[in-house]
Amino acid sequence: MNRSAQSPTASAAQQAAAVPAVISVSPPSGSSAGGNTVTVTGTGFTNATAVRFGATPAPSFTVNSDTQITATTPLGTGTVQVTVTTPSGISNQFVTYAYVATPAPGLSSVSPASGPSAGGMPVTLTGSGFSGATVVRFGAVSASFVVNSGTQITATAPAGSGTVQVTVTGPGGTSNGVSFSYTAVSVPVLTSVNPASGPSVGGTTVTLTGTGLATVGAVRFGSVVATSFTVVSDTHITAIAPAGTGTVQVTVTGPGGTSNGVFYTYSVTPTLSGVTPNQGPTSGGNTVMLTGANLTGANAVSFGATPATSFTVVSSTQISVVVPAATPGPVDVTVTTPGGTTTLQSSYFYVSTPVLTGIAPPSGPLSGGNTVTLAGVHLVEATAVRFGTTAATAFTVVSDTQITAVIPAGAAGSVDVTVSTAGGTGTGVSYTYLAAPVVTTVVPNQGPTAGGITLTLTGTRLAQATTVLLGAALAGFTVVSDSHIVVDALPGAAGPVDVTVTTPGGTSAPKTYTRVAPPGI
Repeated sequence: MNRSAQSPTASAAQQAAAVPAVISVSPPSGSSAGGNTVTVTGTGFTNATAVRFGATPAPSFTVNSDTQITATTPLGTGTVQVTVTTPSGISNQFVTYAYVATPAPGLSSVSPASGPSAGGMPVTLTGSGFSGATVVRFGAVSASFVVNSGTQITATAPAGSGTVQVTVTGPGGTSNGVSFSYTAVSVPVLTSVNPASGPSVGGTTVTLTGTGLATVGAVRFGSVVATSFTVVSDTHITAIAPAGTGTVQVTVTGPGGTSNGVFYTYSVTPTLSGVTPNQGPTSGGNTVMLTGANLTGANAVSFGATPATSFTVVSSTQISVVVPAATPGPVDVTVTTPGGTTTLQSSYFYVSTPVLTGIAPPSGPLSGGNTVTLAGVHLVEATAVRFGTTAATAFTVVSDTQITAVIPAGAAGSVDVTVSTAGGTGTGVSYTYLAAPVVTTVVPNQGPTAGGITLTLTGTRLAQATTVLLGAALAGFTVVSDSHIVVDALPGAAGPVDVTVTTPGGTSAPKTYTRVAPPGI
């Protein structure tokens, strides 16, 4: 059998049996009060059962690996050897740890230096050597405390009476004493805070009302100290709210203790997302709906620099607003709540009222269907064109100064023509519905084929005649009155022809005129 060959199991057993060796300790020194965390580096630490500083075991340790242990130092003095114990033995390397004497803490001030006999007041202790402090006493009574740094402790004064010495005890001993006086001062009382809400970013100036406020030394919103405050009188304090969220209790603390709380609510900043409709007349007076979030409690709405005529908060996401008057153009819409201000830029447009200056042609038939051209200004946003109360059959916005419209049917007579936009309804021109002309007689009702004579047409609604036809031929004519037209008879073949008159109101029913050939032909 080859005795030099060893199995992996045997090799592992030999490694586990190795005596531990300590190579270094980091840091190599610390407070004689112990409690420091050190890292021990070496070999053979697996299954370690003890770590000692001199003859004193470490109160706790953790084997991180076969080569590293983390240990907490015990109390001690001077320079001691650090050893590690395992089932295989105790390390014997002379690796040392030096205990450094810890001075007693020193106390220089207590603020405030007095408080109510009932205790409960936060007190700030200032001095040195506070790290590792274990006890704070007011006289013989221990206080709860928090070590803020090596030079500051915040303690809560216990109940007491008279003047006592405040002391701090640490690993190095007990400090000198600083006086603290218990006073029989009444606790301040708060009755209100105004305003009772503000934005979550803070910065709101509030007025606290109550009694016993003259000697207040702290104002808190929940657990957060006010950004600043001013004691105005024994019944009033003005304070600037710090940042916060939700609803908190505002309290004040004086020598007599801490007051009751009054509620203050941090409001979420509002946001605006839309204005519907987003345009309207320069005269204002129309109602729009603002949409957004966190709009509850809105106390101001403005269009540009002009406050809304009125508004109603419908819900946290909607406000109904009556728009004020303004000049044409876009404006910002702004909403203010206790949570802050939000602005939706150029979100509402004031539109000028349209004005009509002309219509061509100004009249037409009762049946409608003809096209007219409207002239004016501020027409580009047109939403409706009406002839009297009847909407145009159709219309086209050509430009800001021109619209073409198809006339609807109507009754005889004149009607106002209107154009509507978001800026309002404009008028200024009229349109006349005309009945078709009527021809009752043609005198003479016959004549030579050579023409050369004049005919007198009698009828009604002839004054606006634009065309007279003899058969298919245009004849010259003169309008004598609304009931008479004189027409030039045209030459033509023998036989009857229709005579018609056309006006903007339409074409008359035909009357017959007969051309007669000369005798012998």
